[in-house]
Amino acid sequence: MTRIISGRAGSITLDVPDAGTRPTSDRVRESLFGALESADALRGAAVLDLYAGSGALGLEAVSRGATSADLVEKSPRAAAIVQRNAAKVTRSVGSDAEIRVHRTPVSVFLGGPRGPYDLVFLDPPYDLDEHELTHALALLAPSLAPGATVLVERAARSPKPVLPDALAHSRDRKYGDTMLWWVRL
Repeated sequence: MTRIISGRAGSITLDVPDAGTRPTSDRVRESLFGALESADALRGAAVLDLYAGSGALGLEAVSRGATSADLVEKSPRAAAIVQRNAAKVTRSVGSDAEIRVHRTPVSVFLGGPRGPYDLVFLDPPYDLDEHELTHALALLAPSLAPGATVLVERAARSPKPVLPDALAHSRDRKYGDTMLWWVRL
């Protein structure tokens, strides 16, 4: 069961696609969002959740004080679930945040003018080709606000993401089979 852990929408249960996605565990999300709150990276943030799956990362950010979230998911079935989850969270947070769901491939979404985003989650399927991830990061860079944080979640066995010149590796953290890379503009 996936749920919003804390904030104004805390404890709301989220629907999860039955196939093709891998939700971030509550344990990883709790640790991640604790670190983001300590860094004051959520309050008032414009958030982008790429490869949204259920939307749990972007919606958790909204629950904890982000003012907007764009959730990008290309799978029609998963995007419909993200839309339902976004509606649940919107009922809890009211008009304090704007949540938009985009049913489109990440490369198409990032191909147009977007942002600026303060916080970005990239949680692609583990089988996503490393070249595609590198391409997505390159397309993302112009859409980031100064000082933006980008979090890349991959399998612990995955190589460190190759970053475009505009981005720099900040730190990483391993949680069992999951690896989080923190990247800064």
